[in-house]
Amino acid sequence: MTDAATEVAANLADVRAKVAAAAAEAERDPAEVTLIAVGKVQPVERVEAALAAGQRVFGENRVQEAQGKWPALRERYPDVELHLIGPLQTNKVKDAVVLFDAIQTVDRPKLAAELAREMAKQGRRLDCYIQINTGEEDQKAGVLPADADAFIDSCRQEHGLPIVGLMCIPPVADDPALHFAMLREIAKRHGLSGLSMGMSGDYETAVQLGATHVRVGTAIFGARDYG
Repeated sequence: MTDAATEVAANLADVRAKVAAAAAEAERDPAEVTLIAVGKVQPVERVEAALAAGQRVFGENRVQEAQGKWPALRERYPDVELHLIGPLQTNKVKDAVVLFDAIQTVDRPKLAAELAREMAKQGRRLDCYIQINTGEEDQKAGVLPADADAFIDSCRQEHGLPIVGLMCIPPVADDPALHFAMLREIAKRHGLSGLSMGMSGDYETAVQLGATHVRVGTAIFGARDYG
């Protein structure tokens, strides 16, 4: 085992232990929380190290990057579950429906309509999450909290999308707990059980507030190299 593989395996074990401890503290079953390992701009060797350590649920931010990485890996690991956790352009919907098992960033009517059409065409039903812009940040994707109820209803009733939950990315400077609590309340109003919230810096808080999916990248793989 290479140094990188040893490091990734140790990091993965550490994150899993912290998820379990946070769940136990909140009197939750750790099995209710799915750890999504985020492979964004990570070398394939590090992703392979996580696969070798038993990790099977992964997240990617970009369709194109995932296309270059996952088809070959899936031949060796057919039980992988792949989530798109970055913004999705409508011209990439066809490729996304081919490649992913879940789309966590449904955030506008045009995208909802295109996803519904493409899933029907391909005969695939992907789990869909609606991204809520809980911090109402101009630069961030997601539906504004005030528009969330109408958009969720429209996705389900008008487009027939399989909406299983909500996702958010809190503002960096805010207490994430406030945003996680808001997401939980919106989900509760609509009978949605899926809560994708929490990243490397705050996933333990997210678990304590009901996260069913946490999206962890650097805490598993190390710092990203954008060079």
